Amino acid sequence: MILDFIQNPHYVIDIDSYEGIRNITITIFLFISILILGRNLNKSKNLLLLKIICIIAFISTGYDHIIDVLNGNWRIEEDLPLHLCSLSNLIVILILFSPINKKIFEFLFYCGFLGGLISILTPQLNYYDGGWFMYLSYYSSHGIIMLVPLFMFYNLDYKLSKYSWLRTFGILNILMIFILPLNFLIGNGANYMYLHEAPNIKNPLVFGDWPYYIVNWEIIIIILFYLTYLIFTRKKL
Repeated sequence: MILDFIQNPHYVIDIDSYEGIRNITITIFLFISILILGRNLNKSKNLLLLKIICIIAFISTGYDHIIDVLNGNWRIEEDLPLHLCSLSNLIVILILFSPINKKIFEFLFYCGFLGGLISILTPQLNYYDGGWFMYLSYYSSHGIIMLVPLFMFYNLDYKLSKYSWLRTFGILNILMIFILPLNFLIGNGANYMYLHEAPNIKNPLVFGDWPYYIVNWEIIIIILFYLTYLIFTRKKL
């Protein structure tokens, strides 16, 4: 079984499969439970809870990289924190311990929440070995980058400023300008932010050949960012 995973390093879980539905259901249950818990805590306890979540993200991320290094699986083409979800994960680790957390909160809100959501709905586990750690690590890391910005928004009164959606879109494109050529410089199949090749997942948002699917993403992303801004700047529940 493990040999099969190694021979097919990109383990994709279909959203309409039993496995996909089960994982989404469990993730949503835990997600909502933590948000509801926060609604019943005061600010200091919410900060403590959020710091614990950020520390869990740090430990999980560090352990994941250490295990890959020890097993000889860490690769510069795959494991630099240059995917959108990896960048969001770094922000999660640092956001409550950084004096600029209010400035990077908005980037995390749009990119972390939407990136994590898409990753949970259309999972692709790279070099999955069949073990539970990589499985749980994938879902916990992507769930956390969705949870943290929403927790800060609803339970710590962080707000989205006007044009935050457009500013975040601009920052994202600046990052893409650097990461796109970096993929070609690294070579050996480097595909950070999936700017070299479209991900092998069943996702209606991924269509077209290179580079046209990137242009399609640009249009889709700015629409999603703006819709997210409209939804969350209405009266909070």
